[in-house]
Amino acid sequence: MDSNGVVEWAVVESDIGPLMLAATGTGLVSVVFHATPEIRDRMLGRLRARLGAEPVEAPGSARLAEPVRQLAAYFGGTLREFSLDLDWSLTAGFNREVLRELARGVPYGAVAGYGELAERVGQPGAAQAVGAAMGSNPLPVVVPCHRVVENDGGIGGFGGGLETKRQLLALEGVLPQPLF
Repeated sequence: MDSNGVVEWAVVESDIGPLMLAATGTGLVSVVFHATPEIRDRMLGRLRARLGAEPVEAPGSARLAEPVRQLAAYFGGTLREFSLDLDWSLTAGFNREVLRELARGVPYGAVAGYGELAERVGQPGAAQAVGAAMGSNPLPVVVPCHRVVENDGGIGGFGGGLETKRQLLALEGVLPQPLF
């Protein structure tokens, strides 16, 4: 397999806990919340199975340097829009379409409802399917599924946990900063 087929990964600290980042020669392919050894090992198994490559731990990887830098700037409040090469190979079909629309069309500090996103991709009535797409997002934070909320003002679900979603929305000024 050529070096493009290699998956490089590292765990980095963030304001919302350890994040596991993985990248291919195409771009950032995965961001995983709460990257404990157990979660990390499960994700490595999924990357191996889905991408057909043995993931290599590479904390100093040139491929990961820009995602690490941009995430640090985002959490530091100086970056509002990610400009990273993304590898969409862990998602397909409707989910990929919804996630790409989310990445393009819901900017920092804004939120969209599940139903609204369904309409934007030409599938009105598919709000639940949009929720499933958010739950399967392989690139959270960078592809901002935390910006998708319930139409009635509820915060909605979140793969990283509701506290993490609240922290991200507070960072972006959508919610008040938590008091603790």
